[in-house]
Amino acid sequence: MKTIKSKEMDMLNGGLVGKLILFSLPLAFSSILQQLFNSADVAVVGRFAGDNALAAVGSCVALVGIFVNLIVGLAVGPNAVLANLIGQKQRDKINDMVHTILTFGTILGLGLMILGFASARIILELSGTPSGVLAEALLYIRIYFLSIPFMTVYNFGAAILRSFGDTRRPMFYLIISGIVNVILNLILVICFHLGVAGVAISTVISNVISAVMVMVYLYRRDDEFAFRFNRMKIVRPYLRKILQIGIPSGIQGTIFSISNVFIQSGINSFGKFAIAGSSLALNFEYFTYDIANAFAQATVTFTSQNYGAGNIKRCKKVFWLNMLFGIVFTEILAVIFIVWSDFFVGIYTKSTAVAAYALIRMYHVCSLEGLTTTYEVESAALRGMGKSVEPAIFTILGTVVFRLIWLGTVFRLRSTFDWLLNVYAASWIFTGCALFIVYVRHMKKVEGKIK
Repeated sequence: MKTIKSKEMDMLNGGLVGKLILFSLPLAFSSILQQLFNSADVAVVGRFAGDNALAAVGSCVALVGIFVNLIVGLAVGPNAVLANLIGQKQRDKINDMVHTILTFGTILGLGLMILGFASARIILELSGTPSGVLAEALLYIRIYFLSIPFMTVYNFGAAILRSFGDTRRPMFYLIISGIVNVILNLILVICFHLGVAGVAISTVISNVISAVMVMVYLYRRDDEFAFRFNRMKIVRPYLRKILQIGIPSGIQGTIFSISNVFIQSGINSFGKFAIAGSSLALNFEYFTYDIANAFAQATVTFTSQNYGAGNIKRCKKVFWLNMLFGIVFTEILAVIFIVWSDFFVGIYTKSTAVAAYALIRMYHVCSLEGLTTTYEVESAALRGMGKSVEPAIFTILGTVVFRLIWLGTVFRLRSTFDWLLNVYAASWIFTGCALFIVYVRHMKKVEGKIK
């Protein structure tokens, strides 16, 4: 098999604006594509399998988010640690780190799959999933969990590629696997009438394809990033470094999703149309959030390399540029969705009742999604400098504790769908302000040590 070696992006020297955009936009585009293809599940069941099937899939959104956010959060560790090694020019450690990352990722994926099977019914019942859609929701989520090991391997593999600046290749992999997902959705739901099972099976197959492609690419490399099955092992000191950054980030994402389970309980109290409409509108929030998250990923990688090289001034420039780009690009897409909201909602459903709830959520949440950039970039900058616990603590306080307090006070006093959704923007503002204070204080300490 022919081996390959791709050119790495120089994050330590030269202009930042072009490089940050070149790094972030393919990552944002690939995440949007992934969500676009995943939202085909919602669109297909909504238009061809009925409101019950749509509500069943919608009821699983928060549960799926727990596992996906855990995986994505843990993948920040490999990205940051590898980028830091590159910045420190310790390339002799990279290959053992790569094999530690992928071995741990495989074991983690299998463990999460088993945990998902065991916890699915309990979490769905606790979140108040209506009995009329519980059976279909369980069928969907149990099949979906078969994709978790492959999803983990893909995300850890993609983190390896991002550490040296390659965000385009994962985008191409997602385009291919996503097209397969959409085609299979249509075939299995429309032709074979498999309903929620059909869209879940499609998701599993598409995740298998993306994982295989990233692993084949790493196998074909002939440098320190090359993967070989016979070298699979876990080097404990390396795993410890990965987990020091990844675990707080993963816990943050998981608990963040758990808070959404409580919000989902509030949504469920408004009935199946609210559930379906909310899950529909959530797709547009994912699209916009993907842009903010892409610039946060750029912040982690560029900060890790430059912090490793001791260039603090460049780390600060990375922070402010990504904050600006994240807010502006995110809000541009949000405005597009809001201006043509009737059209976009109509893609997913023909039900006026479902559409009404979807539009309410878009106006109250999607329109302000740019605010997520604040806490995401702040957290990413701190993690790029090796501080992962503080961002996790303050994000949990802001997006979990704050939201639970809101549900117990504001929402209890004004029990409307609108006021339930206002918790998102309020928690984003609170979290962003708190983390900015943490970031400023940490940078003063870092600069003080240098002086």
